[in-house]
Amino acid sequence: MARIAGIDLPPNKRVVISLTYIYGIGRKTAQNIVEKAQIDLATRTKDLTEDQTRKIREIIEGSYKVEGDLRREVTMNIKRLMDLGCYRGLRHRKGLPVRGQRTHTNSRTRKGPKRGIVRAKAVVPAGRP
Repeated sequence: MARIAGIDLPPNKRVVISLTYIYGIGRKTAQNIVEKAQIDLATRTKDLTEDQTRKIREIIEGSYKVEGDLRREVTMNIKRLMDLGCYRGLRHRKGLPVRGQRTHTNSRTRKGPKRGIVRAKAVVPAGRP
C-alpha cells in the first residue's frame, strides 16, 4: 500500500484516482503529477514500484501544498476575513452561505436542521371549558 503525504492510497484504484484522496489534489492535478512522474495512467496503485512512489512523493512535496499545510492556510484565510469584519467574514461567523446564495428556502447544509416555531400555550380563563 502506497503512503503519500500521510494518506494511505487505496490499492485497487488507478493512481490518478488514488491521488485525489489527498486533500488539495483533484483530478487534473493528479494527472499532471502522474505525467511528470512518467507513469502510465492505467497503472493501479498496488502495481507502483518504490521508485515510482518516491517520484510521486517528491513531485508533490516540491510543487504542491497539500494536507495539513493547505488546511492551515485555508483556516487562516477564513479567520482573517472574520477578524477584518468584512461581509464574507460576517457570513462565516454566522454560519450562513458566503457566496451569495439565497437563504429564504435553501442553504440547509450551512444553517443546520430546521427548527420549528415554538408556540406559547394559550391561557384558558378559569371557569370556562
